[in-house]
Amino acid sequence: MSDISKMTMPELASYVCEQLNNHNIHVVLSGGSCVEIYSQGDYTSYDIDLVNRYNEVFFKIKKVMESLGFIEEGKYFIYPETKFFIEFPSGPLGVGDAPVKEINELRTSFGTLKLLTPTDCIKDRLAAYYHWDDHQSLTQAIWVAQKNEVNFKELKKWSKNESSIDKYNNFIKGLK
Repeated sequence: MSDISKMTMPELASYVCEQLNNHNIHVVLSGGSCVEIYSQGDYTSYDIDLVNRYNEVFFKIKKVMESLGFIEEGKYFIYPETKFFIEFPSGPLGVGDAPVKEINELRTSFGTLKLLTPTDCIKDRLAAYYHWDDHQSLTQAIWVAQKNEVNFKELKKWSKNESSIDKYNNFIKGLK
């Protein structure tokens, strides 16, 4: 058994992802933890959002998490000796109104973490900015874009489909 209390966020996320995958439960990292990885630490999150891709029965997830030593508290699973908490938002996996088509992988010594691509991570953050005027999410999107290869053509097309081309232009200005 691995010592969960000493794991970094990416290690813990990859460990849980691997353990769930061993039980045919497919999850993908999104949200702030994804931003933390792609921003190389400019942003820090203790909330590990693992999207339940195929809406597996929650009982199956709970059983695996409890076998790893996690305790369910509200919508989170916590491990008493770590500052991280894990949530399993239901699928389908999407950003705004668009489905996610490509999944990245990050390998650690604890397993393989499935996560959004940098482009989809940016879409996830921009969706919060577009629809709720969340300027912190805009800043996070900029950090991810500054440190990763990003498909700007796809981002612009997606932004048009989200009826948010003016806010997309603010994002582009923020990169300069």
